[in-house]
Amino acid sequence: MAIELSRHEEFALIRLNRPQALNALSFSLLRDLGAALDEVAASDARALLITGTGDKAFCAGADIKELTERSLVAQKRGAELGQAVMARLDRLPIASVAIINGYAFGGGLELAMACTFRLATPRAKVGLPEIKLGLIPGYGGTQRLPRLVGEARALEMVMTGKTVDAQTALQWGLVNRILDGDPLEQALAFTREFSHHSLPVLGFARDAVRRALDTPLHEGLKIEADLSTLAYRTEDANEGMAAFMEKRAARFGDR
Repeated sequence: MAIELSRHEEFALIRLNRPQALNALSFSLLRDLGAALDEVAASDARALLITGTGDKAFCAGADIKELTERSLVAQKRGAELGQAVMARLDRLPIASVAIINGYAFGGGLELAMACTFRLATPRAKVGLPEIKLGLIPGYGGTQRLPRLVGEARALEMVMTGKTVDAQTALQWGLVNRILDGDPLEQALAFTREFSHHSLPVLGFARDAVRRALDTPLHEGLKIEADLSTLAYRTEDANEGMAAFMEKRAARFGDR
């Protein structure tokens, strides 16, 4: 199977499994990935981790062989498929963590950017090299990258096709951490830092921060007020405040 979905404790794990093609995103793999995301969304997993098979590539991008000699209609539909799958990941009701365990180029970086968090191994390299093929990113790269690293750095990466190493990606805010040790174990440890909190409230927090990117401050403050009020109305808020007053660990029930 090009997509492997498994369970690690309370977390779902999706592994891209095309090592012979550096885990490239064929159209078939994209469709299977979308189906796997639907399965994760319907499960009781508290977070999703995504990685690639092997230690060379997270995902080397689109399958270039599939992009040649296509009609304009077919190309548009292909871009829309990729964007729809990335949007499905972006809107997943639980947080997602990309484990960038090697190359993440083109669609591979776009996949990682659709995740909530990005963790990279020290030897990881990322980039959007489409310009070198006479193309531009089509699965959301031109939209998500400037939201993460700013317009100037995004234009530099997109218009030069340059590759960025893990340390630079960390400095630019493209990845959250560089992993030191077994990538999966380190990623699980990172995910446990937030996964024990109330899932509904985590969703409110993520929504509030993301919507800040698309609205002026005064509108964003209204959104924050609404979402913080919704959080206050949860049973978990009552439990969290009671636990604080009683000097004990909170026991959230996701309600």
